Amino acid sequence: MNLENYFTETKGTGIIASANREGEVNTAIFSRPHIAADGTMVFIMGDNRTHANLQANPHASFLFMEAAPGYRGSRFYLTKIAEEENDELVRELCRRCKEVNNPDSMRKRYVVYFYINKQLPLIGTEE
Repeated sequence: MNLENYFTETKGTGIIASANREGEVNTAIFSRPHIAADGTMVFIMGDNRTHANLQANPHASFLFMEAAPGYRGSRFYLTKIAEEENDELVRELCRRCKEVNNPDSMRKRYVVYFYINKQLPLIGTEE
């Protein structure tokens, strides 16, 4: 599956799960990720609990449920490999920032890169 095309063309809901150093789990709805040329998954992330958790624990899970009948989508097991504060890149990648008068375009955000350790279907293991 070409993930870049998939996330560009497929509408759906994404949820990231992360945990802090003590193992306390947080879940949050996130936009569709971007896929870099090297295959890493890239998210634009605010200064929030998910971002804080990733400072102490680089492991996360991303669930993407397609906006289609039935239960279609994928689960991704991720490891954070890098992040940067780059307002120009955020503006380039951010799909919602192009909306006029979007308050999200003014807050501090990070570009966070993840290695995809494993991809599974939304339901089942297929291993």
